[in-house]
Amino acid sequence: MPELPEVEVTRLSFADAIAGARVVSVHLGKALRWPLGCPVSQLTGRTVLGVRRRGKYLLIDLDQGLLLVHLGMSGSLRFAMNLPSAGSHDHFEMLTTHGTLRLNDPRRFGAVVYADSEDAPEARKLLGKLGMEPLSDSFDLSQFHAGLKRRKAAIKQVLLAGDVVVGVGNIYASEALFLAGIRPTLSAARLSRPRCARLHAAIRDVLARAVAKGGSTLRDFSSADGERGYFQLEAMVYGREGQACRVCGTPIKSLRQGQRATFYCPNCQKV
Repeated sequence: MPELPEVEVTRLSFADAIAGARVVSVHLGKALRWPLGCPVSQLTGRTVLGVRRRGKYLLIDLDQGLLLVHLGMSGSLRFAMNLPSAGSHDHFEMLTTHGTLRLNDPRRFGAVVYADSEDAPEARKLLGKLGMEPLSDSFDLSQFHAGLKRRKAAIKQVLLAGDVVVGVGNIYASEALFLAGIRPTLSAARLSRPRCARLHAAIRDVLARAVAKGGSTLRDFSSADGERGYFQLEAMVYGREGQACRVCGTPIKSLRQGQRATFYCPNCQKV
């Protein structure tokens, strides 16, 4: 699943190129997770003002309204002046004066949703319960610690939930917990403020490095200009079960938490 770094890399790869473009036409393929929410003709003639990100959602601002784009489990965007003919897994295509934006999503868990504004019910339903942005100045340590103190669940699960801090998906939660020296099964409520501060810094560090590396390409992720990510090549624990820890040499272990694989070092993350 594309996580926050992959979504941010996608945004960076086409945001400047599409800004100022006028929408010529929109074409839909098979139904995605949620309906578009407006006739495609309603988007014709709109101008793209810019592209933002909120958690794992891309927000394409138009001169009237906005499009909320989620890549789901297997989705990816492409943006170019000349794309090949749409294939069987291309389910949303927006032709603009600057190029064509296309969503490819084999599993169709992604979505493109139109809303009149961020205050519209459609937008509030998707964005209203999201936690703090980890790469922004709004990621406040005191609020982060207070949010964790209210949660008794395992810290890894709390990070994935997205209501305390948004966008720290499976790969980067494992990596941040390793960097902070915290066992993924520890109750979030048990984190002291100093340990919470280490985790706060680790989340920002891991996500920023992942964005700089173009995200992680574990299967078929690529940015909107076709570039693949390389963060997975420097992962400390994720996907390295049985291999020696890069710090202490102890074999990396894995466990299942909420149907997701978690990787950790039993020596570096004792508690």
